[in-house]
Amino acid sequence: MAEIERESMEYDVVIVGAGPAGLSAAIRLKQLDADLSVVVLEKGSEVGAHILSGAVLDPCGLDTLMPDWKAKGAPLDTPVTEDHFYVLGEAGQMRVPNFPMPPLMNNHGNYIVSMGNVCRWMAEQAEEMGVEIFPGMACSEMVYGENGEVKGVVAGVFGLEADGSIGENTEPGMELHGKYVFLSEGVRGSLSKEVIARYNLSDGHEPQKFGLGMKEIWEIDPDKHRPGSVTHTMGWPLGKNAGGGSFIYHLENNQVYVGFVVHLNYRNPHLYPYMEFQRFKHHPMVADLLKGGKRVAYGARAITEGGYQSMPKMVAPGVALLGCSVGMVNLPRIKGNHNAMLSGKAAAEAAHEAIKAGRSSDELTGYEAEVRGGPIGKDLKKVRNVKPMWSKWGLSASLVAGGFDMWTNSLLGLSLFGTMKHGKTDAAATEPASKHKVIDYPRPDGKLSFDRLTNVSYSMTNHEESQPAHLHLKDASVPITVNLPQYAEPAQRYCPAGVYEVVHKDGEDRFVINFQNCVHCKTCDIKDPSQNINWVTPQGGDGPNYPNM
Repeated sequence: MAEIERESMEYDVVIVGAGPAGLSAAIRLKQLDADLSVVVLEKGSEVGAHILSGAVLDPCGLDTLMPDWKAKGAPLDTPVTEDHFYVLGEAGQMRVPNFPMPPLMNNHGNYIVSMGNVCRWMAEQAEEMGVEIFPGMACSEMVYGENGEVKGVVAGVFGLEADGSIGENTEPGMELHGKYVFLSEGVRGSLSKEVIARYNLSDGHEPQKFGLGMKEIWEIDPDKHRPGSVTHTMGWPLGKNAGGGSFIYHLENNQVYVGFVVHLNYRNPHLYPYMEFQRFKHHPMVADLLKGGKRVAYGARAITEGGYQSMPKMVAPGVALLGCSVGMVNLPRIKGNHNAMLSGKAAAEAAHEAIKAGRSSDELTGYEAEVRGGPIGKDLKKVRNVKPMWSKWGLSASLVAGGFDMWTNSLLGLSLFGTMKHGKTDAAATEPASKHKVIDYPRPDGKLSFDRLTNVSYSMTNHEESQPAHLHLKDASVPITVNLPQYAEPAQRYCPAGVYEVVHKDGEDRFVINFQNCVHCKTCDIKDPSQNINWVTPQGGDGPNYPNM
């Protein structure tokens, strides 16, 4: 694509991604100076189309950004009314009482929300302030200046031939240049990944850790509906096979969010995260809730879980990483949206100061200092050892030790464990299939549990089939010659959308990529044990079309 001549547009700040971080940055920039030119580029067909989150929202981010959010009609309509935590066995459950938990785990004062709808509302606020927002505009390339600084991005490339070449109907897109570029792509963003590697931003930091979050929206029997009820579980069906757990949130209109998270550092390549989620719904406690109801939506997304010690350097010349591009999820709270908003606000304030001083294309060091030393860093530092404890010691021991560690951090500002390390990447944690037993999963019954491809249809995902596949193999032979004999090719199972298959035809095995099914979760880019899959953005507007995830 380097030979293409493109038109360019100049802005003060170019923002990639219309999630809570990017939209918060746009709003804050306009609050500080209405004359700043700000553009937000979103690869989804509309703002919110690619947003998937739990979500119980801590409103502290909105409180700081827009204290009058209630008067402005923000869609925070369901306050948390009850908070339950269970450890599940196959046939029963044990409730963990709330009183031993540190105050940071309390959900009262928070709201059950659709983050897709929150982002749609935030986009309306931003546009009223003069922010230009362009959905359906995927950012496919970084643009670098003569001195190696980030200068902008390429957006809006359409109509490439299947082999990636230029065709008669190719639209080359545009270069959008900014004094500063903010990358708020969410987890494992393709441009963020490039920038982190180019500027060695992860040097001196722990590897990022991830989970796979899968979610369904159910309409249930009104007699069972308890608006504001929040339930989290751990234990069955994962047991010792993997870390993770579930969430069940009752929102308005007799709807319930049912979600399941599997930590991606699991060792057994036979593990099938999607089927663990489907099996979970057959637990008596969950099955009774869902009986007589119907599933109305499905989606999946990776989650950053590394926390405080895994956050890379957040700035390089001309660019800043925001929100989940850095990894700001408080894992025990299962919350990151508030920190994403705070990061957007902090980045906007740093860029505003720089532009006001006549600077551009340098490192916004003030942003990084605010993130690490301000509310975000304080929020994450208190819980920094929960994830490594869980990974090293398992569920029972980490519940006790993690709770104790959060209490000492909250009360004394210190940890007797120091700052624990994560060790291996999630890809490197995968062990050879020969070391593990195949897991026998029950067939979905079509009432509580569903086959993967049927469920994917409820994500309303779509990709133009004539374009190049956006899932690139660095070496096309690796899936069959390496991953299949060594790891039973786990891509067949870790993908929650059925993108990858091994097909036996004409006496040989072939690796098939059904990229049309992709819900943009990024799990393949993270978990492939050979790190052979590179997820890049397809053309704008493609992917899932989530209603109110």
